Amino acid sequence: MRPPCSTHCKKPIAWGPTLQALRSIALAAARQRTEATALAAALRSALAELTNNMRAEEQHALPLARAVLTAQDWAEIDRAFLDPDNPDLRQRAQAELHRLFHGVGMAASDPIGVVDDSAGQPQPNAVAGASSDWLLQARDVESCYGRIKALKGINIRVRRGETVALVGANGAGKTTFLRTLSGVQPMSAGSVVFDGEDISQLRSDIRVRRGICQSPEGRQLFNPLSIEDNLRLGAYTRPRRQVEADLESVYGMFPVLKEKRSLAAGHLSGGQQQMLAIGRALMGRPSLLLLDEPSMGLAPLLVQEVFHVIKMLRDQGMTILLVEQNALAALAIADRGYVLETGSVTLTGTGRALIDNEEIRTAYLGM
Repeated sequence: MRPPCSTHCKKPIAWGPTLQALRSIALAAARQRTEATALAAALRSALAELTNNMRAEEQHALPLARAVLTAQDWAEIDRAFLDPDNPDLRQRAQAELHRLFHGVGMAASDPIGVVDDSAGQPQPNAVAGASSDWLLQARDVESCYGRIKALKGINIRVRRGETVALVGANGAGKTTFLRTLSGVQPMSAGSVVFDGEDISQLRSDIRVRRGICQSPEGRQLFNPLSIEDNLRLGAYTRPRRQVEADLESVYGMFPVLKEKRSLAAGHLSGGQQQMLAIGRALMGRPSLLLLDEPSMGLAPLLVQEVFHVIKMLRDQGMTILLVEQNALAALAIADRGYVLETGSVTLTGTGRALIDNEEIRTAYLGM
């Protein structure tokens, strides 16, 4: 039997309407229909209300619960909260959090971290196997700009389903290496074997048809064209019957692009342009996705969103070769990494091993 309520009992806390209002403001800010300051004020107000509710619970609800609930009741409550597979407390909450975060991330600019507890650990998709597991093998690759040798005998291999990071200082040859793999930059020596085929002499457009697609440094969009036209250009080499389904897949990954699909690409924010550049590369249905400096010039919160997308692609089994100025974030999500210095590979290892390497921490991670 429920005991009579004392004069100190308050009305039930109505937190739902506050969440609905906060969701509306967040989405309005993401769509640039309201100022980011309004979102910040709403978040502060929501936090203050949540704090007051917690105090009310501590002062009134918890003492009443302690008086009424039995030890068995408390055990059931603990079991529900500690169950990692509880759909109400985990899956639905995570899905809602990412949906809101994706929208807010397009408009906000506050700093946030990008490394999780699984930093640099090899993923299940990238378990070492036989030589046939090597999707890409670059052997003794050299490339020059005039008389200047930019790549000096680079040897890099990437397994199927693996995420590999290339880190190094500016001018180390990272972008040149990706351009060489794409066939845009001429290779003066060495060989590139992709999916068991030597593609060293193939043109760049044929390499795209083979499955090597690149999201280039600086995004390099067709600014006067619409978002959808940019995406369709990414599927230029694909059969037309596949394009519509691929468009919906990219729009599902980047909802903001679908909302603005008729807008010229040049009118997008930096973060949205980067999403478009990645989406355009995905329209080619890559077997190997080359990402060149995807976080360059972005606010910290947008950097988090970009790396969330890369993690999602990695978890789906996509093979990724990542060049990134943010060495810590790149190595944190990579199965393996290579360190480049003045056109040569100087160090290689798992992402975690490179993060823990004192020389790397000092030279590239600022630790």
